[in-house]
Amino acid sequence: MSVEAARANNRTGEADLHDHLAAKMRARGACPALSAPMPTGDGLLVRLRPAGGALTLPQFASLARLAAVHGNGILEITARGNLQIRGLSAETVGPLAADIDAAGIVVPEGPAIEISPLHGIDPEEINDPAAMELALRRTLRDQLRSPRLAPKLSLVVVGGGAFGLAALSADIRIVAQSPADWLVAINGDGESATPVAIGSAQAAISAVGDILSLLADLGQARRARDIDPALLRARFPAMDGIQFFPSRAAGVPLSGPHRLADGKTLLGVRPEFGQMRTSDLSALLDLAESQGATAIRLAPGRGFFLIGLPADTVPAMQVAAARLGFSAQPGDNSEHIAACAGAGACGSAFYETRTLARRIIAAAPALFDGSLTLHLSGCAKGCAHARPALTLTGSPEGYDLILNGLAADRPDERIAGGRIDFAIERLARSIEDNRGAGESAAACLKRLGTTGVSKALRQE
Repeated sequence: MSVEAARANNRTGEADLHDHLAAKMRARGACPALSAPMPTGDGLLVRLRPAGGALTLPQFASLARLAAVHGNGILEITARGNLQIRGLSAETVGPLAADIDAAGIVVPEGPAIEISPLHGIDPEEINDPAAMELALRRTLRDQLRSPRLAPKLSLVVVGGGAFGLAALSADIRIVAQSPADWLVAINGDGESATPVAIGSAQAAISAVGDILSLLADLGQARRARDIDPALLRARFPAMDGIQFFPSRAAGVPLSGPHRLADGKTLLGVRPEFGQMRTSDLSALLDLAESQGATAIRLAPGRGFFLIGLPADTVPAMQVAAARLGFSAQPGDNSEHIAACAGAGACGSAFYETRTLARRIIAAAPALFDGSLTLHLSGCAKGCAHARPALTLTGSPEGYDLILNGLAADRPDERIAGGRIDFAIERLARSIEDNRGAGESAAACLKRLGTTGVSKALRQE
């Protein structure tokens, strides 16, 4: 069978399963992602990953409207490309679930499975990750729903193409190696994950099932990194002989226009700091639809792709997006900032993260050479970023500066609230004055260390 015929069959299966899932959701009258909303400082938060990370424009517009009707009108796109609706209450979660169901938006049960955002669109795709996701959910349905698995268990399916998921870490990675073979690896990103099996789609699914069994035996508190290497090798005796080439992150910016190999154009869009309000998103979607856009693909990096725009409409869409608080140009410094909802949107936050972010972008351009992420966290929970970063955590006294850590880590320096602008200016100036030729901001900060940074911040 040709690759084209195989893809056609896969898409037929995808449509069949989509209909099956939709019917099942209608019968139950609830969206699985709404079964466990998370309490936050501004009410309950729901995280959704629509099937395949794909939405029609009317479906995305419905989600925007529902965020205002049932929540506080704020939607977010996470670093992994999932949607969040904020400000819900116990009384509004059920109606939201029913309205999402009515809009035809299918959210599969079990853990989220992130797949290549341009699946089925990118002509350079090696194999169809959407078909693999559906096969995994069909074959391993009970295992994926096991209450013994960690709530944050992560799976990634990579089909190849222009926008891969090499930078996305996961407990289990399934990566297309050819039109016939898939690699299964655990605990890491495209470069660091440990390969355990390679073979046909059926063999890959069987290997994922074995890994899920090992994880279920460990219990909810454990992840793939906790699997005993001896048990892993006993289950996968050929793993040490697997030959493969690690996938490194391509560094392709999400924001801006992209031309695929077949000549089609799509536009990458990022809400400023990953957060958007109903009115702004609705206006953007109305304009995009009037210009010919047909679909949305959610993407890692807190953004999404607009699919179907004619190339000659892209410049006007970029201008309109900027006016509405979206970045549709490559190289925007906001891409290097992870900011939580902040004060005004979250009752737990001690400062307005987005307001401070804009001031830092203007005052400290030396920080934004792409070598580091600045995490602005309104409190010590650190909701917006789960990896070490240059972090400013809000506190009752002001700000805690962590040079390379999490929001809850012990601060390297404490900054009084009224001195934050001065401190950021001094930090940026210290980098500019001390950075060697070709040295990145991150490398300079590491070399200066806590002592050097503290000295710079205390200089008058």
